[in-house]
Amino acid sequence: MRITVIEHEAEAGLGYLAEWLGLECDVVRPYLGDRVPERAADGLIVLGGAAAAWEDERSPWQPATRDLLRRAVEESTPTLAVCLGAQLLTMACGGTVERGGNGLEVGLCEVVALPAAASDRLLSGVGTAVAVQYHQDAMTRLPEGAVPLMTGSQYPNQAYRLGEAAWAVQFHPEATPDIFASWTASSDLESAADLDAEVEAAEHRLTATWRPVAEAFAAVITQRGGAG
Repeated sequence: MRITVIEHEAEAGLGYLAEWLGLECDVVRPYLGDRVPERAADGLIVLGGAAAAWEDERSPWQPATRDLLRRAVEESTPTLAVCLGAQLLTMACGGTVERGGNGLEVGLCEVVALPAAASDRLLSGVGTAVAVQYHQDAMTRLPEGAVPLMTGSQYPNQAYRLGEAAWAVQFHPEATPDIFASWTASSDLESAADLDAEVEAAEHRLTATWRPVAEAFAAVITQRGGAG
């Protein structure tokens, strides 16, 4: 079993997921010239990045990434789309992504499971949790047929499932404290040091919550492969 991973920039890699998934990951780096494939392997992960989901002139591989995501949903390829990845999935499947009206959501933020999450294969055990955030764009209209799974106070659409096996999360379950600190270091946030300290102090809570989610995603890939 192999997972195709689309990495949009070096500072936004797999992080924790590289260890938690337990499956081989083929990392595609289009910002270094790698070609985005037409189809994923046994699973697909699309990571975050600084560009907006509509800024194709800034990241010219985004149309191909949206095509890849759309095909993955159509073919029920297990898919995990993170932050920018979630926004690209939303656009690819007919939803709307816009500049968020409630400003930058950054740091350690609370996310809350919605009723449908109780029976979800990935998020059934999460409930109310903390997650790392760093985004200013928002998924304001989800694709038709999307099942909302998690919400938050600043932006309501924090996670959803589409089709049989595609999940979009606005937050960053993969982000280690070091990865988050690298993002704030290149920002002009006056509160960067405090935000970094909050994320570092919550590391145990973050790993306890999101590692089982990553392992559940890997299990979806493995089970689908076994059934095939």
